Amino acid sequence: MSKLLEKSLRDSHKEGNVTIGTRQVLGSVKNSKLIVLSQSVKKEMFEKIESDAKKEKIPLVNFQGTSIALGKLCGLQFRISSIAFTSLSDTNVKSILKDTETEEK
Repeated sequence: MSKLLEKSLRDSHKEGNVTIGTRQVLGSVKNSKLIVLSQSVKKEMFEKIESDAKKEKIPLVNFQGTSIALGKLCGLQFRISSIAFTSLSDTNVKSILKDTETEEK
């Protein structure tokens, strides 16, 4: 897991610059800078969010963990299947994507 992604998740959640929950993320794809999906997202919802994100050219990160692990990264005591950053700098987005891409290899 990218340290930059972890820090961005915590900071953005504290500042209220995220949308949490699969339905909420699906409804706010247009206002998102980056979307993170855990492995716990149902296949049909994953595909819907993925297609909407592609249409809007929003980068998508497949979190290699469960919704429980994603919730803990945000400092929350409940599951988070998906999360969308609504305010994140372009340089942070590029760095996060580069870090997660490197980890997948």
